[in-house]
This record gives sequence, structure tokens and C-alpha cells, in this order.
Amino acid sequence: LEPARLTEKDPALCRMLGRPEFPLLSRKGDIIIGGAFSIHSHISQPSLTLTDTPKPLICSRINLREFRFAQTMIFAITEINNNHTLLPNISIGYQIFDTCGSVLPSMQAVMGLMNGQEKTLGKTCSGQSSAHFIIGASESSSTIVMLQISGIFQIPVISHFATCACLSNRKEYPSFFRTIPSDYFQSRALAKLVKHFGWTWVGAIRSDNDYGNNGMATFIAAARQEGVCVEYSEAISRTYSSEQVERVVSVISKGSAKVLIAFLAQSEMSIFIEEALKQNLTGLQWVGSESWITASHLANRKYASILMGALGFTIKKTKITGLQEFLYNVHPSQNPQNKLLKEFWESTFDCSLEPDVHDQTKCSGSERLQAINNSFTDVSELRISNNVYKAVYAAAHAMHAMLKCEQQSDVVNSSCRWQDNLNLKKAVEHLQNVNFTLQSGEKVYFDENGDPSATYELVNWQRNEAGDTVFVTVGSYDASLPNGRQFTMKELNITWKSGSSKKPQSVCSESCRPGFRQAVIKGRPICCFSCVACAAGEITNSSNSAECSRCPLEFWSNEDHSDCVPKVIEFLSYKETMGTLLSAISVFGACLTLGVLCVFFWFRQTPLVKASNSELSFLLLFSLILCFLCSLTFIGEPTEWSCMLRHTAFGITFALCLSCILAKTITVVMAFNADRPAHTVPQCSAPFQRTSVLGCTLLQVVVCVLWLTISPPFPNKNTAHATERIILECDLGNSIGFWVVLGYIGLLAMLCFIFAFLARKLPDNFNEAKFITFSMLIFCVVWVTFIPAYVSTPGKFTVAVEIFAILASSFSLFFCIFAPKCYILLLKPEKNTKKHMMGRE
Repeated sequence: LEPARLTEKDPALCRMLGRPEFPLLSRKGDIIIGGAFSIHSHISQPSLTLTDTPKPLICSRINLREFRFAQTMIFAITEINNNHTLLPNISIGYQIFDTCGSVLPSMQAVMGLMNGQEKTLGKTCSGQSSAHFIIGASESSSTIVMLQISGIFQIPVISHFATCACLSNRKEYPSFFRTIPSDYFQSRALAKLVKHFGWTWVGAIRSDNDYGNNGMATFIAAARQEGVCVEYSEAISRTYSSEQVERVVSVISKGSAKVLIAFLAQSEMSIFIEEALKQNLTGLQWVGSESWITASHLANRKYASILMGALGFTIKKTKITGLQEFLYNVHPSQNPQNKLLKEFWESTFDCSLEPDVHDQTKCSGSERLQAINNSFTDVSELRISNNVYKAVYAAAHAMHAMLKCEQQSDVVNSSCRWQDNLNLKKAVEHLQNVNFTLQSGEKVYFDENGDPSATYELVNWQRNEAGDTVFVTVGSYDASLPNGRQFTMKELNITWKSGSSKKPQSVCSESCRPGFRQAVIKGRPICCFSCVACAAGEITNSSNSAECSRCPLEFWSNEDHSDCVPKVIEFLSYKETMGTLLSAISVFGACLTLGVLCVFFWFRQTPLVKASNSELSFLLLFSLILCFLCSLTFIGEPTEWSCMLRHTAFGITFALCLSCILAKTITVVMAFNADRPAHTVPQCSAPFQRTSVLGCTLLQVVVCVLWLTISPPFPNKNTAHATERIILECDLGNSIGFWVVLGYIGLLAMLCFIFAFLARKLPDNFNEAKFITFSMLIFCVVWVTFIPAYVSTPGKFTVAVEIFAILASSFSLFFCIFAPKCYILLLKPEKNTKKHMMGRE
């Protein structure tokens, strides 16, 4: 078949198109623009049987808003016919059909537009479709049905209100255009709106048709990307029984979501809101689609308790100059035979034009529409009406280009090149390329899918001073802008649900405050969660965090787990009690030793001091002072120098101390085991003592130098042992060096113990070897127990254990060796004689 043409060879197709329908409003013209509007909102449901002929569908309850759309189409056509620059010498006619907002009447309407008004088809159909363009329909499902028939013949269809995203499919609907944006953009805008106000738990209701199902599917997908969960998604149709509608409202009232996304057509919205009013469905924040969000018949005081504060996106409103005056002039006298005009007049003024109707006021015909304020006369919210206006002008501009009117000279009475058989396929091509500007300054064009630019206004239902509901623009959405700038809000006060001034909260779970993370509850949507405190060392510094983040290595979480703070630096300080106490004991030990040194110096000529080998005694006391003082190097913040000093000082001072004791014990043993004790043997001479002390100490010095040269100790921040704090310690570097130093001291201590033990029973009133044996025993016990304590003790207590070992071993040497001597020097001077020392008394 050629597009939009039927031939004698196709009588079966003509019969298939069925009985022709007659338009409700019509006017002849060179070009016919068809209109399909839901002028009636209720349709009968006849019973169907297998034996009886189906009764015709009866539409009732005139929809004043849709009737305004139809009159707007007539106004635009009249305006173009009076315009000598657009389609000059060409008249435009119209045929307007009623789709009743249902599929079957829509199919009959498009058949009537294609067939013309012949009552009988005969053997052939008309040579060409009666309508060259079709404006409509007002519902997506009705439009799809019309396109399935008109699309075969490439009849261009321009919808003013069909928003289903499915209609943007150019492969399925190549001749479809619309002046209202696709629901793909509106659904995404609604998802961003819900996310903007922090509503993550919403309910949803939709029309059970292509408009509602496709729009809601897009919204749910976009909402999921925004982190919004839908508690329930219910569908409603105007063909549903009252029990079905009641069940849907009951589900919504039992839900926990405080925000309801209503993707409903006007007819379903009217049915739903009536049932919601019966069940007192209040306390919900309504977010509506463009289909009903600016419907004035819903914005009455009857529904104010439920719908007040509603939010929703709609297309921008505008003013159409002269439209209101045109609407005021609509009167049954324009066509006394027209039933629609008669029905409109009677419905508007609640009267009857029939003379013999009882119990009803008779219409005088002099009633004035200027005195009426209803959906028909209200032009304050011209949004969809403007879409109808743009659609008519788009068709006119396409025909203007197709008939090459633009090639004529600029004279008033210029004409177009008329064609008897218009090729509607070319009309589709010219319609695709239209680009013009209306008197209001609005540009009209279509993209590659036949869609206009997607721009919306966000309106809010508010109450004015008179108590009436008004639609206040509080924001906008422009899909052509970058993602972060598409949605904007104005600095206006918003009225929330049921007229409240406080923004509602709609979440499945309360927000997790900083320091907590969201934990998914098994079997529930991601918006339903429990708040779990972050683990030690982890934080969240924002609400509703999905995961806790770990603090950097040198930081730790605070008590609230909301911020990372520097870890506590731990080392043995002079300022803390333990450090102060150990320092005091160390200084006390050094001072006490210094005091004994002074006592020995004072009594240096006495037999006791001389018998104790005064030179080694003074050197031993000096080394003990250094032993006490070297513990001070372990206290305080570790530095590079203090780390090298503390271990080497400890090793060398103790090596010196034990070398002196070793020399003393060797001297005693050699002296008493000599063949001639009256004479000093060479091995016990003073040079030998000095050499042995120097040699033993020098060996430790060599070990320390090698240690410092190869891998010296260094300050280290230990974060592994304690995760919540940083332990400042001295890393041993090469630990072998430390254990060699410690082992060498242990070796000297063992030699001292052995020699002292051998000399413990030598005949002498004052046998120093006994005290050295006891001191070495304590010394060895201290350092043997030190090793496991040193390895297992954490942090600053490791240093404290080492200091304790140094002080304990130093005090053991000091008291065991020098306390008995001081006792005699200071308290028993009578025993400080040569005879007593020799044991001859």
C-alpha cells in the first residue's frame, strides 16, 4: 500500500476499518487537521454475549479541561486562517473526535479521521485519508492504538499530552511527534526531586496503562540509582471495581512510607482521590506527575486536606493572546444542531436547553461564561493548552514548507503551490524539520525522536490569602543541562503535606550518625538497615555512610569514631610517675655511691680500705656511679643520639664495674694460694690489675664500636604492637650487637662469681669474697629474669624493666660489697685494725 492511500483493490481493508464515526466538531478546509481529545471522562461497559450484537459505547461526563484543549485547537486554526503570511490562500479545516480516554473509542476516532464522513463505503474507500494531520490523543495508550493504524499510512500524529517514553521509538512510530516531553525525563526528574529532599523510602501508585507502567518503571530504575527504595508499587485503572480501588488505598494507608509518588492519569487520579477521601488517607506527601499536578478540578477545597502541599513537575505555563476571549464566545448558537455544545452549556450552567424537561432550570441562552470560573474558562495555567496550540502551528509550518509557500515573494496575497494529492510521507519529513518561534517567544522544534526539549517547572500546591489552592513554581528541571545543574530550587517557602510548614521525613531506617555505618538487613531493601558502630581505628564523618574508612597509620579514631586524631605517643617520660620515680632512685643511688666514695677517701689510710685494694675500690665506686646514671639515658623521648648512648653506656659501665670486681677476686685468690704469701706475687701486682680492668673494659668498647658502626640503634615508631598508640622506642638495629654486649656482661659476672666462690672460705676475718659471691648471685638472678621480662613486656614498660634491672644489679653490687665496709668504718672503728684484718685477735 502507498502511504495514506486506499485503492479499489483493497475492499477488505476498507471493511476492516469499520463503521465511520462522526466528528463532534468539524469545519471544511483545504487541509484537514484531526483532533482526538478525551472530551468525556466516563464510558459505559456494555455486557457482551455470544448471541447479541454489542451495544455502542456511550461516553458521558464532559471533561471541561479537555473541551478547552479542543477549543484551543480551533482557536489556533482560526488564527492561522486569518494570517496572510502562514499558508496564504490555503484554508485549514478540522475534525475533532472524542476518545473518551479509552482504547476502543480512540480506534474508532482514527478510523473516522481516515475514512471521512461517508455513511457507506461501497466498493472502495476514499482515495486519501480525510485528515492530513492528527492532534492527539490525551493518553499514551490511546495514542499508541491510533498510531498502530495511522502509522501504516504515514499520517503525521502530533500529541499534546502522550508522554510515554515508549513513543520515542522511531522504528515503531516513525510518523509520531509530540509537544510534551517524554516521561523518561520526567521520571528521572522525580527521582532527583525525591533524592534532593532526602526521601529514601517512598510508595508508588500508577495508572495501569502504557503511561503509568512505563513512567513508573523508569522512575523506579532512576530512583534505585539515586539510592531511593520503593516500599510498594500499586496500579489502578478507571475500569477497576470499587473493591480493587479500596484494596489499593488500604495498602497505601498501611505502608510506612510518608511520600507517595502518584504517576496517574487524570481519570485514575479522580477515582483514587475519592476513595482516599473515604478512607481518610491523610499525612502523605504527594509527588505527582504532570498529568494531574496542575488539574484545577482537583485543586478544590474538597481534596485540600489530602492534596495540599503536593509537589510535581509540569511543563512551563504561558499566555496565549486572545484565547480567553475566544473561549468566552463559545455558545450553542454557533451550531444549534451540535450536541456537544449543547451538553457543554447545560453542564456549565446546570440547566437544560430542552423546553420540556421537568425538575431542572431552563437555560435562557443569555448566560455569560465570563461569570463562570471553571476548568474551561481558567487560562491562568495554560500548559497543556499551549501544547495543543504549538502542535497546530507545527502542522501549519510543515505544510507551509511542503507547499513551498516560503518561495513566494513577500506580498500580502501570495499563494502556495497546492497539490491535489498530498504526499503525507513528505509531510512527516517537513514536520521533522520545523523550527519556528511563537508570538510568546517560545521556540518550537523536534529532536530526532520527535520530542521537544525536556524542560519542566516544579510546582507546589499552596493556599492563597483567599483560601484557594494555587500552583506556585518552586523549582525547575532542564534535561539539556549537565547532570549536576539540571535540577534547581528557588528560594521559596514550600508548603508540605496537608499544609504543614515542616518538611516530612520518609525513611525506612533512621539516619546513621557519624561514627556508624549502615548494615544491610537480610531480606529487606537496601534503604532498610541497622546502624553498626565502626570498629576501633575506623571512622565515618558523615551520616548514612555505607562503609567505615580506616584511619591513616599514625592516626586513630576518637571516642565517637567520627574523626581521625593523632595516636597517643608513648615513651617513658620524666614527667610521668614511673619516670620520675626511676630517675629519683637512679640519682639517689649515684649520690649514695658518691657518699661512700667520700667516706673511703676519708678513711683511705686505714687498714680496712687498704686491705680492700683502695685503687680498685675507688674505680669500682666510680663505675657504680656511672651505672646508676646510665639508667637516666633510657628515660625521655628517644632520639638518634640517646638510642646509641643508652645501650653502649650501659654495656661499657657495667663491663668496667665487673672488670674491677673480677680483678679484686682474682687478686684475693692468687694472694692466698701463693707459696709465699708474705711476698706479693707478680700476678697480683697493681700493673696486672690495671691491665686486666683495662683489657676487659676495652673489649666491650670494641664490641660497642663495631655495633655502632655496622647497624647502630635508632629511634623507631612502633605501630604494630599497639594499634591505638605509637610507641617511641629505640630499635636495636642489629640485635646481635645488643645480645653480645649483654652476653659479655654475663660472662664477666659468671667469672666473678666463680672466683669469689672459690675464695669464700679463705681464712680471714674480713673475707671480701663472701660479699662478692652474694652480690654476683643477686646480679645473675636479676639479669636472668630480665631476659624474658624484656622480651614480653610491651611499650614503655620494656624500658622500665631494663632500668629496673640496671638499678637492681647496681644496688646489689653496692650494698653487698660496700655496706659491710661502711658499717665498720663508721660504726665499728675498733675493728678497723691490721690485727683484726689478719685475724690475729
